[in-house]
Amino acid sequence: MSLDVTTIRKDFPVLSERINDKPLVYLDSANTSQKPRVVIDALAEFMATQNAPINRSAYHLAAQATERFESTRSKIAAFINAPRAHEIIFTKNATESLNLAILSWGRANLNSGDVVVLTHMEHHANIVPWHMLVAERGIVLRWIPLTSDFQLDLTDLDSILSGAKVLSFTSMSNVLGTINPVERLCAAAHKVGALAIVDACQSVPHQPTDVQAWGADLIAFSSHKMCGPSGVGILWGREDLLNAMPPFLGGGNMIADVRVDGFTTAPLPNKFEAGTPAIAEVIALGTAVDYLTGLGMHEVRRHEIELSSYVLGMLKGRFGDDITIHGPSNPEVRGATFSFAFRGIHPHDLSQVLDQHNVCVRAGHHCAKPLMRLIGANATARASFYLYNTTEEADALADALESASDIF
Repeated sequence: MSLDVTTIRKDFPVLSERINDKPLVYLDSANTSQKPRVVIDALAEFMATQNAPINRSAYHLAAQATERFESTRSKIAAFINAPRAHEIIFTKNATESLNLAILSWGRANLNSGDVVVLTHMEHHANIVPWHMLVAERGIVLRWIPLTSDFQLDLTDLDSILSGAKVLSFTSMSNVLGTINPVERLCAAAHKVGALAIVDACQSVPHQPTDVQAWGADLIAFSSHKMCGPSGVGILWGREDLLNAMPPFLGGGNMIADVRVDGFTTAPLPNKFEAGTPAIAEVIALGTAVDYLTGLGMHEVRRHEIELSSYVLGMLKGRFGDDITIHGPSNPEVRGATFSFAFRGIHPHDLSQVLDQHNVCVRAGHHCAKPLMRLIGANATARASFYLYNTTEEADALADALESASDIF
């Protein structure tokens, strides 16, 4: 493997836990990643010795907290190659980031009959806000379909995008693992004068991200999937676009002035950061970014390609037609997220049996019901691997699947 996973695993306390004297096999990182000790320590240290509000107070402790908070903004900007740190907006999660982008921009710019293009592999967070605008504004949704090998069917992309105002899509499917051609899609959107919004939740933690190379206009992702704490989402957007968008939430911190007859907004990023943020969590996210940067995102991606290749070959080799893996068979065009059906066993039953072996997988519709209907499943089991997972854990998954067959 490209990464020294044995050493890396020692950084994550939970991975050394044993339940009923069996090791923990954590395969649910597409939902939330585990946290390295340095992130846990950063969170605890701030709360214990540095806790103070940001932006509003001049005393030393508050100034120090503000400086550390803003340093995370700069680290995030560098991590995704954003041109300016003040283009980074902190929210409470990626769902809020997408709602901010979609509803703030959409309510200011979309009218009845305007076309928005989505794909059939979107998470509900990139579907439901658009349906809200369908109800509010009468916009029209079009959909990019899938090919038989679970990639986007771009055959008729030009006609689908014709006259569209927005293309909003995921960079990597949380169900299929499919990695989408972000640069091509953004360029196609811009060719017709459409905005390109990217749900980057599943890709930012797993591979290098360059928003300038992508050509995206707005992207959303979350802390808790990239070794950081929960409660923090990130929205990046072009400065001119963010400046033109109306505020999403109103209250403290996002204003320059408030009068009895109105208000004026603060400049970026405060304009979109109303109220007290998750200060300790944002600061700890900065430590998570340092950790990932130290590992190298190219190395993280290389590790996951090697692991994906092993998982695909091993599972099909052991189980053949008894297992159906929904997603591309080429590890070069997918992430290490595997949604699967196994021997007709209900995914929830399967996950409970795997849990008896301390193998943690997700079971459900993965907040992607339209996609579930397309692949003909109400739910799937999903095993998702990350930088700390090993081929031995993949084998443990297969061994636990064998035991499920014995029960059912």
